[in-house]
This record gives sequence, structure tokens and C-alpha cells, in this order.
Amino acid sequence: MTSTILLTGGTGTLGRLVTPLLLDAGVKVRVLSRQSKSAGGDIEFVAGDLATGEGVEAAVDGVDTILHCAGSAKGDEEKARNLVQAAARAGNPHLVYISVVGVDAVPIVSRIDRAIYGYFAAKLGAERVVAESGLPWTTLRATQFHDWILMTLEVMAKLPVMPLWGGAKFQPVEAAEVAARLVELALAEPAGLVPDIAGPRVYTMKELAKSYLRASGKHRLLVSLRTPGKAAAAFRSGANLSPDHAVGIRTWEAFLTKKYN
Repeated sequence: MTSTILLTGGTGTLGRLVTPLLLDAGVKVRVLSRQSKSAGGDIEFVAGDLATGEGVEAAVDGVDTILHCAGSAKGDEEKARNLVQAAARAGNPHLVYISVVGVDAVPIVSRIDRAIYGYFAAKLGAERVVAESGLPWTTLRATQFHDWILMTLEVMAKLPVMPLWGGAKFQPVEAAEVAARLVELALAEPAGLVPDIAGPRVYTMKELAKSYLRASGKHRLLVSLRTPGKAAAAFRSGANLSPDHAVGIRTWEAFLTKKYN
């Protein structure tokens, strides 16, 4: 019998890449969406809201695996809890979760920590819900996507002077490579917390900004600012990096070349 996988966050950066890979693997794909949608080909859409829990029980009914890609800066823990509770009532599906490198090493203690780096606290809370759910589970942590780095730099470049996070380094990874690894894990046995997936090279934020400006043909003055708070200090120490798991292949430079050529 063909297995069914429920995908949350199916319309996001990662979810859009995961879906065709799941279909190619021969599984039935059910996508949880906050709005009703017509089925598209081999994809079944089910309306539901993880924030409130509405419709989630119907979404998890009969699935063998849940691939949880939905995420936001707020409410991830509660959304994960609503998903886990519904899944536990429905049976014993394998829950696969995508998290972020550094969630357990970037302290969120002050208001400024939470304002800038609250996403890490949200992901860590969701991780714990998944691990303590009683369901078979797998969690993969990834470094920041090329797409996120680009989006961040584009926002900064709207100003005549680009304010960079002084001392921060990043190890951007290709979203498609993370998607492929997630599908591999979803089709395998539950494995708990698996090794990180990180990009092939570590860059300073200034290096990323300079290469972005060259590729986009923009000219901006770069100013590095030292962000206060313990979370920013953790970033400066490399808490968001995973150099021992630099398994990604596509570089930031290759990403920019495809984007602007």
C-alpha cells in the first residue's frame, strides 16, 4: 500500500521543494493549508490551522509520516503541540521536523535577544515538543538558507548605508539540498536528532554583503554595528555554524550567479 505523508508549510520556500521530491518517491502527499484549495494532480490539500488546532485532526488522519516544515518567529511551540496532540490521537506516525543550527546555543534572555533572534527560541521550543511527544521522531537542523541571506541583504540594501551585524558569520546552505535530505529522512526509520546539514563555506556578513552588491550591481556603504545582547554574542562566537557538517554543495557565489545571470 502506498504511504501517505502530511506536509506542513507546503507553500513555503522549503515545502515547495519537498513536494515534487515526495511525489517522485511514489508517496501520496497531503498538504495542510490554512485556506481551502482544490487538489492539484497527486496532491491532496486539507484545510487546517496549526495555531488554533482547527482541522488538524482531519489532516493527520491515516498518515504514516508527518513532515513538519511550517515555521515562524512566534508560536512555533504551540503549533507543534497542536500537531503532536492530534497525531498522537490519530495513531503513531513518524514525525520529521526541520530546525535550525544553534537553537540550543543561542541564548534568548533579554528583550533585544527576543526581538532579533526570537526565531531560535521558537524552534527550540518546537524541537522539545517533538522530542517529548512519545511519537517516533526525527529532527534535522540546518544553517540559514541562501534565500534567507539574500532576503536579509535586500532589506538592508534599501538604505543608502547597509547596517551589518558586526562579527556575525554565516554558513548558508541551498534549500533544495535540505529538501532532499528531509525527504530521505521522511522515507527512513525514525532517527531522533540527526547530524546537521550546513553549507560548504563560512562567510562573514561583510563578505556576503559585498558579493551580493557586486552580483546585483548595487553600490552601498557598509557599516558593521555591534549588536548588544547575549544572542548576538553567541552569533559572533559562531553558535549558528556547523563547520564539521559542511555537507552542502552549492556555494553562495553559485546561488548569486543563478539569481542575477
